[in-house]
Amino acid sequence: MNSMTGYGFKEAVVDNTQISVEMKSVNNRFMDLNINIPTFLNPIESKIRKIVSERVVRGKVDLTIRVKDMNSTAKVSADTNAAIMYESAIRKISEALGRSGEVPLGLIINQDGVLNITHEYDAETYWEKIEPVFGDVFEAFLADRKREGENLQKDLLLKLDTLDKCAAFFREWQPKMEERFKEQTSAKFRELLGDNVDENRIMTEVAAMIVKYTINEEIVRLHSHLEVLRKEFSDNPVPGKRIDFICQEANREINTIGSKNQFTEVGAMVINAKDALENIREQSKNVE
Repeated sequence: MNSMTGYGFKEAVVDNTQISVEMKSVNNRFMDLNINIPTFLNPIESKIRKIVSERVVRGKVDLTIRVKDMNSTAKVSADTNAAIMYESAIRKISEALGRSGEVPLGLIINQDGVLNITHEYDAETYWEKIEPVFGDVFEAFLADRKREGENLQKDLLLKLDTLDKCAAFFREWQPKMEERFKEQTSAKFRELLGDNVDENRIMTEVAAMIVKYTINEEIVRLHSHLEVLRKEFSDNPVPGKRIDFICQEANREINTIGSKNQFTEVGAMVINAKDALENIREQSKNVE
């Protein structure tokens, strides 16, 4: 089980290139990967996206890669024709204004197009440098999600143990609830019919109503849901969505048990069960 929250960061210098990689994630219903890289690395974005998507299923993931060359990769070229034309034009302006003297070289150089600076970037070459740093960060990021996921799993199992105890309590109190229902229903029949009461008729009616109001089916289904939930915790590497669905089903059974209850003790246990179940549902929002 993995958490959807994780973090990884590393800076390194590889072949005179300073590389910084940061990866972090928070909760999200689906996979949302945002990759922030220099534009010249755009050709390798799909490769990075594929690597991450193969091992991360849910969460809002932000990946930032920064690259800085320690040695300049700039190539400078001069347009001498443009420089000559600039000098000629500036000299004509000087003569028209009655001024003389050499045209400053700095003035010519600063004109657009005289000096041209270009950079040559090969994304695949940079990827060879970035890959080991990215790999370390990605593994640290995944390990952080796993560590947090293990803590979440421990907490979820504790809440599941509470639900198991609640389900066992409901099972124990089921006969008492049915007996109380029989007594109350029989008393109402006697109150309404007085001396004309037919015991056989009462027992028949009570038996028919107990079939409707017993909590046996709810207890059976609740136990089944809890078994499936435990199996999801142990066997499913990405149980987040399934946990929420199973909790909805279990909550339905607990609500029905509460609606049929006539004992304060059972009512208190229903509250405990709903509290534990709600905690599991909230935690499932953090689970991948």
